[in-house]
Amino acid sequence: MKTDFINKIQYSPLGDGGSKVIPVLRIFDYNKAIEFYVDWLGFKVEWEHHFEENTPVYMEVTKGDITFHLSEHHGDGTPGTHVFIWCEGVKEYHTELINKKYKYNRPGLEETFYGSLAFTANDPFNNKISFNEKQPAKG
Repeated sequence: MKTDFINKIQYSPLGDGGSKVIPVLRIFDYNKAIEFYVDWLGFKVEWEHHFEENTPVYMEVTKGDITFHLSEHHGDGTPGTHVFIWCEGVKEYHTELINKKYKYNRPGLEETFYGSLAFTANDPFNNKISFNEKQPAKG
């Protein structure tokens, strides 16, 4: 593992089993992003970067093994991106989120045609995050 200039981001050469995909999601309002990703979904801000005062933010948020980069920079990501995540504990996580009574989003829980239990959370910038848990095959 090598560490880059921020001393928080680690990367590995391709092919050694340490590769990770990190979606970059476009955001337009820092406070709305914090309200959605941190306060509601329960992600943690790992770091934030501004080139100088009063410039757009580029930041990393994590929850368990899930990592997103959120960017206010023009050209970083496209509003309306859909991120699909395989994970465990979807029903419990869904219940936790519904119990928070977030004003702008109360997603339904569904059994999908592809054999998962899933819900999709829509962020304030029209990005969609689908949390999916494989279910045992029926019959």
